[in-house]
Parts: sequence; C-alpha cells; structure tokens
Amino acid sequence: MDPNPNAFPILSYVMARLPTFGPKTTEYDIEQPGPSSSGHAHMKDPVIVDRMPHLNDPKLIASMRRAVHDVYQTRAVLQTLGPRPDHESVDTAKAKLSIIEAELSKSLEEIVLLPRPADVDIYQWRAHLAEKEKERRDKAGKERTMYKSILQLDEMHESYEKMLKDAEDRLVKIYERAENGEETEPQSASEEMNEEVVGLLQEASGKILETVDLSCRRLRFLPEAFGKIAGLRVMNLSSNQLEVIPDSIAGLEKLEELNLASNLLELLPDSIGLLQNLKILNVSGNKLNFLPDTICQCRSLVELDASFNRLTYLPTNIGYELQNLQRLAVALNKIRSLPTSIVLPETFGDLTNLKELDLSNNQIHALPDTFGRLDNLVKLNLQENPLVIPPVEVVKKGVDAVKIFMAKRWLDILVEEERRAVFGVDEPPQHGWLTRSTSWLKSYVAGVTENVSEILGAGNSPKDPYLNQQL
Repeated sequence: MDPNPNAFPILSYVMARLPTFGPKTTEYDIEQPGPSSSGHAHMKDPVIVDRMPHLNDPKLIASMRRAVHDVYQTRAVLQTLGPRPDHESVDTAKAKLSIIEAELSKSLEEIVLLPRPADVDIYQWRAHLAEKEKERRDKAGKERTMYKSILQLDEMHESYEKMLKDAEDRLVKIYERAENGEETEPQSASEEMNEEVVGLLQEASGKILETVDLSCRRLRFLPEAFGKIAGLRVMNLSSNQLEVIPDSIAGLEKLEELNLASNLLELLPDSIGLLQNLKILNVSGNKLNFLPDTICQCRSLVELDASFNRLTYLPTNIGYELQNLQRLAVALNKIRSLPTSIVLPETFGDLTNLKELDLSNNQIHALPDTFGRLDNLVKLNLQENPLVIPPVEVVKKGVDAVKIFMAKRWLDILVEEERRAVFGVDEPPQHGWLTRSTSWLKSYVAGVTENVSEILGAGNSPKDPYLNQQL
C-alpha cells in the first residue's frame, strides 16, 4: 500500500519517514526529521537526494509530512481493512447486488398488486402493505451489506490511488517553492479546497446570506457549519465531488431550493425531512440507491428531480404526503413498480397539482389505475418502459390519451365492483382495495361515466364539479 517510488518518488521518500501502521510500527514524530536512511527501505534515497538536494532540509521534510498526513491516515485505515479485492470478487459482488435489487423490485411489485380482502378495512390494508414492504426492504438491506462492503473497499483503494497522485503534485509544488526560497508551509487539504467556503461562512456570520452558489468547485465535503446559515433560501452545490451531505443541513429552516445534481452521493441524510420550506430539490446525476422515507416530510416540495441515479423504488408514503408536487422526474433509474402509496386510488389521485411526470427509462409495467385523476398533468414521459397498461399505441397518442384510457379503465373496475356489490358476489375481486359502499359507488360511477363520455366527445350533459375533481 506504500506508494511506488517510480511513480511517486517524492511521496515515497516522505512516506518512508512516517510510521507504518501495524505491529512493526516504529514510532516517529511526524514533526521531526526521520531516522537515518541506512536501512533497506531507504536504499534509493541517495539517488533522489542527489537530484533534489533540498530534501536534506529537515524543515522542508517536516512541511512535506504535514502536507501528506491525509495519505498517511488513509494508508493506516487500508492496512487495517486489507488489500484491494480482485476484479473477480468485485464483479461477483456487483452481480449479486443486481440480483438482490431485481428480486426486491419484483417483490415490491407483487405487494402492490395484492388484492385487498373484502373484510379488511382500507386503512388496515395500507398499514399491512407498508409493513410487508418494510420487511422486504430490511431483508434486502441485510443481504446487501456484505457485497456493498466489498465494493466500498475497492472504491477506497481506487480513491487512495488518486490521493497518491494529488499528494505527489502537492509535494512537487512545495519543493519548487523551496528552490525559489519561498515559504514552504502548505495549507491543509481542507483549507486549500474550501477557501471560498470558509469565506462564505465568514460572510454569513456578519449578515443575512440568502443565496449560495458553490457549483463546479470540485468540493469533496461540506462543513457542518453550513447548517448555521439560518437565512439561506437557495443553495447550489451541483457539479462537485460531494459524497456526503452533513446532518446539520436540517438547520437551514428557510431553505427553498437545493441543487445537489452531478455529485457522488450514495444517500441523503434523514435530516433532510426537516426542511419544511423546501420547494425544489434536484439530486439528479448521483449514485442514490434510494430516497430516504423522511423526504415525504418535505411537504412544500413542488419539484423533485431524482433522474440518473440507481433508484429501484420510491419512498412508501410519497403519494400520501407530497400533495403540492407539480414535477416529479425519476428518469433513468431502475424502478420496476410504484409504491403502494401511489397505487391506491385515494393517494395517487390526490397529487392533483402534478403537471410534469417523467418515468422514462425504468422497468414499469403498469400505471396506477387512478392515473386518470391527474387533471393538471400536461407533460408525461414514459419512454423505455416495458409498459403493458396502458398499451404502447395509447402512450404514443400523448398524455391526454393516456389519462382517458386510464380513466375508462378505472371506470370499468368501479362498475365491476358495483356489480359484485349489487349481486352479492362474495369472492374478492382482482382490485379489492377499490371496494366502496353501494350508495357512494352508484353516484360516483354516474359522475365518472359522464366525465369520460365528455372527454371522448360522446355526451353533452352538464358536469358535476365535485365528481370531476374526484376523477
């Protein structure tokens, strides 16, 4: 795990004068000159010292050691975790994870399609389905752990190799400053990378800061102190190298717009649910495998873009809670089914403010039966899905044709439910969760029939506004 002297000559020279982690470690003070170079590990030292004589300066070496302390710490961690997994192990882990995700998606899809028994209350049924979803996800999470650890270890080693190159570049600059007689003490990695961030934090302490744009800054982390900018309303952190968002983001109580697009995020903090005023959230172009359930608590959300990730499902309660949502984009993910919260008629139909919906490039087989109730929907993208309901020929005709088809389909289901109720058919129907009281259903079917007929141009009878809203 030590740097190759041929590829990283200065770094190798400096690291040889730092302690090696493990039982054979010799305790050296990293602030002081290293031991004599007479040992085997330093046989090539005279060569590089002849070429770069300033390396004999103890002060310069001490400065270089401080500059590569992050490499030293990472090496110590990797020596504890073990060598980098071979390609075969990595490929096997990826394959196993794909199988787990596919089986989970299929399992969730089966749960969605389960018919509700006639003697089970709708709310009890919802709770039952939610519990089954949680059980399946928890089981899949435990199965993922081992394989994800293999991939994470591989990624750590890959990051370490990049770190070595960055460290060598830093040491070259330090040596050049020494040759020119300049100050050799470098800034710490965090100060060097986040000089602008520090400046913003200092500025925020003196006045109210409402907008922060740190896009395209190659940031690798965000200081916890950002959560203290209480007046912040807009924050753009897109096109960086962020892997983690700190929990302190919950302190941004007035935040309305958060752009985290094009980073390296694998998860979002649960604390994001505390952003009660958040209206626009863009997390597209990351490595997210799921969205936290707490995102459903961001009830002010108007736009949510989670495209270009690795999502296999959406949060269970997204349909119950995000009723202000106008734009939902989850294109280019691995979603096979929508959660039960947006497949029950009382829930998906409640997203009446939804205007844009992008579900393209997923694995969705059927739209929710209540899709026809989305009266305000004007933009719909269903491309590259193995859709069966509605058929492809309907999808090609556009959003209005899809809404009409789904409204008619739902009407047929309601009529069948009514027939069963009237004639006392006991067996649970295919869509048992749609059961209603006979009196309510009679008036509702009449309203739906009228509305669908008008859309299709088959009737001119006056409309009932309440029933139209329900459709």
